[in-house]
Amino acid sequence: MLLSIAAVALSSALLIVVASLFTGFINAFEQSAVDAMGDVVLTPPKKIADYQELTKELEGLDVVNSATVTLSAQGLLNLGRGNVRAVEIWGIEVQKQGKVTAFGRSLFKGPTELKQMQSEKNKEGIEGYVGIGVLTEPNETTDEYDFNTAEQMIGQQVVLTTGSTVNEQDGSKRFKRRTIQFSIADVVFTGVYYLDNRMVYLPIESLQKALYPDSPPIAGQIQIKLRKGADAESALAQISGVWRTFAEKRLGWDDYEIRATHIETAIQMQSRFMAEVHKQMGLLLLIFGIVSLSAVLLIFCIFYMIVETRRKDIAILKSCGAAGVSVATIFLGFGGCIGIIGAAFGTLLGYLVTRNINTVEGWVRVIFGLKLWKSSVYMFSRIPSDVDWGWVLPIVLASIIAACLGALVPAITAAIQKPVNVLRYE
Repeated sequence: MLLSIAAVALSSALLIVVASLFTGFINAFEQSAVDAMGDVVLTPPKKIADYQELTKELEGLDVVNSATVTLSAQGLLNLGRGNVRAVEIWGIEVQKQGKVTAFGRSLFKGPTELKQMQSEKNKEGIEGYVGIGVLTEPNETTDEYDFNTAEQMIGQQVVLTTGSTVNEQDGSKRFKRRTIQFSIADVVFTGVYYLDNRMVYLPIESLQKALYPDSPPIAGQIQIKLRKGADAESALAQISGVWRTFAEKRLGWDDYEIRATHIETAIQMQSRFMAEVHKQMGLLLLIFGIVSLSAVLLIFCIFYMIVETRRKDIAILKSCGAAGVSVATIFLGFGGCIGIIGAAFGTLLGYLVTRNINTVEGWVRVIFGLKLWKSSVYMFSRIPSDVDWGWVLPIVLASIIAACLGALVPAITAAIQKPVNVLRYE
């Protein structure tokens, strides 16, 4: 009996851990998109002028809490002699970026230190924010960043090389290099490898002035934070209406350019990748579910041996008036009890393993020298460790049903036994 309970417990615990880790990864990936870009992202086919007026109109909607803009570019960041890193540059409205995204919470100094970077008024010049992975590489063994080294970079002057295309008098275009010198105001640590390893944030006015000095203020993307409880589909419809009116009347865009604008939630932007992860999760659960059917076979063997060794006792019960259904119910009840007890222990074991998965991974690294989770591969610095209770109930019910199925054939065998034939030879 104890062996049957252990088999059910291990099988259910395995399925709970797998389901929770996959669901945790999916939730963490979707939440990272929201933290980086806000709830809704508006991406036009070309740069937007008069973006201040657009954000005001968007913030006038009941479903919108705040809206901000970004301007992106690629570049090379020179941190010192021989230390040059390829980076992605975001020009941002710093104060509003903290309202729309989790930018403020990602800073070493925290959101209380988030301040407006004003390149023209700041006596020290332009200030920017740099991802921790740009400043220091994670340790190969522990996969942890050297936070002390990164923090020592705060306040240092660095040079960013980027560029933009300019129109020549003959109508041709050429690439013109631009350099921006700025001091590191703070270090950004989001826990998402791609962002931490590539991102540099500058005030949008400074980046726009460097890239497009002869252009009015422009932006490449609108990021929007919805009010709490706002319906996403309704919000998308309202935002689309405001955008179409603004693009037609203020920007003079044609219908093709307006329709080419992508307006979607940050989660929808990741939907294709998440769909593939869901498929992998379903396939893995199916494989482990089939493997876990060995518990059904084990229960069948144990109960069948019990029936064979207790033939005399069963015959005596039936000769005293016990019906075959009653005898079968006894064995099915035992099977159900094994399923309930095993599923309960499995749930507890699955909960403990999932909640302490990072500790377990740390023990494996220390004992065996094997790093199972690397942020450069799995994107996040820590393994998601939240239990998916939505999967726990189906797994528990499946475990109980499987235990009853394992006891079903022995129960039927016991029920159809004829006491006369058994007692004649016993």
